[in-house]
Amino acid sequence: MRKTSLTVLVLALGVFGIITTEMGMVGVLPRVSAELGVTPSAAGWLVGVFALVIAVSGPFTTLLASGVDRKKVLAAAIAVFALSNAVYALTTQYEVMLAFRVVPALFHPVFFAVALATAARLVPAKDATRATTTVFAGVTVGFALGVPLTSYLAEHVSLASAFWFGALVNLIAFLGILRFVPSMPVEERASYGAQLGILKRPRMWLTITSVVLVFAAMFSVYGYSAEYLGQVTHMDGTWVSAMLMAFGIVMILGNFAFGSLLQRGPVRTVVAYPVLCLLVYVLLYAVGPLFAPMVPVVLVWGAVHSGGLVVSQSWLGRDASDAPEFGNSLFISFSNLGITVGTAVGGWVMAEYGARQLTWAGAGFAVAALIVTVLRLGLEPRRDQSGGRQAVSPDPSGQALGEVGA
Repeated sequence: MRKTSLTVLVLALGVFGIITTEMGMVGVLPRVSAELGVTPSAAGWLVGVFALVIAVSGPFTTLLASGVDRKKVLAAAIAVFALSNAVYALTTQYEVMLAFRVVPALFHPVFFAVALATAARLVPAKDATRATTTVFAGVTVGFALGVPLTSYLAEHVSLASAFWFGALVNLIAFLGILRFVPSMPVEERASYGAQLGILKRPRMWLTITSVVLVFAAMFSVYGYSAEYLGQVTHMDGTWVSAMLMAFGIVMILGNFAFGSLLQRGPVRTVVAYPVLCLLVYVLLYAVGPLFAPMVPVVLVWGAVHSGGLVVSQSWLGRDASDAPEFGNSLFISFSNLGITVGTAVGGWVMAEYGARQLTWAGAGFAVAALIVTVLRLGLEPRRDQSGGRQAVSPDPSGQALGEVGA
């Protein structure tokens, strides 16, 4: 049991390294622009291309890797991230750095999909949600610590040191996977047709739509959180940095809180999530210009924001229990689509109506997510809604496991 716990923690460390690689670039773009001699807009493509490649390629790369030993897939994917960070640290050519943003982006959804499914399979069915929540903690810790630390190293040590930090984290995760993850050859791989077959279900597309809308609701506001706190609440740079750090730390706690709620009542939690988002955004609007009340509200916002990750993954996973890794890749791809849509709409609202109105963009997406979720529940078998069998995690044969109340 101790070794299993270490294995789950190693997978969470791998996720932390991947998020630090993906999102850490955001905080160092000015240094990249200056040191590589490119415009800020060109440097921005180092972030945009990464997300675009994930959204487009995720399901396909996961399908291609579906017949390979899961340990080998995890090790190879995390090794690519370690190597890519080393390239970032060593290169002085923008084109080289851009190419090595594309390569790891191809492996990003594969690692996530396999890591989540592996964590669920390594523990008893009753602990599957807890295991996947622990892996997801790597995301929140990445936002809370990995991204700020990357920015700090770039600013106070050197740009190369920030990337060497990312390389080291991924290298440690790689060694941990070799040491603690058992060999997991695929004995009975579902055919490509069988895995793609889950997309023929109308309820799956409603679930996917709700995931896109939830992430749009989250990132239409979060993507411009610094601008909101600066322009609306009139916090200076020091306070904004402190609030964003606190936001990230509270996300860690919120991640586990929502994981616990999902274990107790998955359907109730999924329905409640967009409602909570809506309430938080109304509260943000109400106290926006008020400095002191905004401090605790930011903490509440961070706790609720973190829940979107694990809640959406669990929700989509229920409809993909017979193709769990492909389902996880769909989650990664469409959540990135939601981030893209949300940030685009949030940017438009801020440009047209001002930062104060950002919260209404998030509120609108939250209401839309709630409506689609309710429509999806209309297609739910009666026994799932009344506390019957609930798919929490799949076993290797694709059978749903776990009995939890709805």
